[in-house]
Amino acid sequence: MSRKSAILDIDGTLIDSNDAHARAWVDAGDEFGFDVAFDQVRPLIGMGGDIVLHTLSGLRASDPEGGRFKQRAGEIFRDRYLPGLDPMPGARALLRRLETDGIRRVVATSASPDDVVALLKQAGVHDLVEKTTSAGDVDESKPAPDIVEEALKQAGCAPRQAVMLGDTPYDIDAASKAGVPIVALRCGGGWNDEDLRGADAIFDDPADVLDHYDQLPFAK
Repeated sequence: MSRKSAILDIDGTLIDSNDAHARAWVDAGDEFGFDVAFDQVRPLIGMGGDIVLHTLSGLRASDPEGGRFKQRAGEIFRDRYLPGLDPMPGARALLRRLETDGIRRVVATSASPDDVVALLKQAGVHDLVEKTTSAGDVDESKPAPDIVEEALKQAGCAPRQAVMLGDTPYDIDAASKAGVPIVALRCGGGWNDEDLRGADAIFDDPADVLDHYDQLPFAK
């Protein structure tokens, strides 16, 4: 069965934003009286903000203080860090190639709905994405498979008709649980090939994926 859809993570995959998200949590922690170390939060980036929040503070997003803490981290990220972020090498070129080949491009991200549009614009690919799914669309965020399963619904395809691109073990877990093949990228940083060993293939960044495009499942 030919693969007809590319399911795309954003942070660390299409845009170099993982460190910035971690710094935003550190800054928000300072404001809310939580001693959050960068090295503590950086390995959590890629999971949903509700999970990050609870791990760092013991608070839940449904708690008044937890909700404000999480919201503030998002505000700091968007206002203080997002404007200076760069797209990952080859991000736009890869999505253009997928578009040319008639492969649907659907985002599946643990980012908040407020972040998705801004991230895609900063990455320079907002006009090349057809559908988006984010933490606001599902009950559980990555590493649960909910976001990937919702992306499959948006794409209108079966799991084996899609390939996911992501950069963290949480992407690999979510895709695997949903039955979707996954290509992992090293460009998100913070993870080595052993951490990403569950992926069907590992490449440096979108440019490297494009260089090996003919070897990939969605090219067949």
